[in-house]
Amino acid sequence: MSIIPFLLFAFVASITPGPTNILVLTNSQHFGVKNTLPAVLGACIAASAIVLISGAGAGEVLRHYPLLRQLMSGAGVLWLSVMSWQLFRAPAASLTSKKPPRFTARAAALLQVVNPKTWMMALAVVSVFAPESEHALRDVALMATCFLAISVVCLMCWAWLGRAVNRLFRTTVAMVRFQRVMALCLLISAWAGMLG
Repeated sequence: MSIIPFLLFAFVASITPGPTNILVLTNSQHFGVKNTLPAVLGACIAASAIVLISGAGAGEVLRHYPLLRQLMSGAGVLWLSVMSWQLFRAPAASLTSKKPPRFTARAAALLQVVNPKTWMMALAVVSVFAPESEHALRDVALMATCFLAISVVCLMCWAWLGRAVNRLFRTTVAMVRFQRVMALCLLISAWAGMLG
């Protein structure tokens, strides 16, 4: 396994905007970085487990049964569309006492299961970077562990960015506009994953 290209791929896959990144940012904006850490860990552990599961053979099942993949993607897009609507209608963060529902570790982990971006990333990791060797499962486990470390760092960057939003957007109107832009980004990223 060539480690540097894989690490670069893991970084790009984790840092680029997607549904999980946007929800981590928004949760951090409302509840703070410390309270967002469980969601970050839930998402990262689940995504790493999907890399491991894909390497162990489940990726082949999805490749051979496109209807199953489409059903998972459809459920993910539906769930993300509802979350996007809730975010779009939410009151401004930290300028009001009412807060939207929290993005929990469980929700973050379940999101990875239905997130097409996560499965496509895991399939790419296994097909491009996993070597054909007698220790393939060990190598995939190492890749999943490396992916876990990189994705935690990347999602924490999104959490810190979410905390900074409250300092940048100081009026209720600016905060509501920002949240609506994030809601639209969430919706677009969900549908782009489904249609891509």
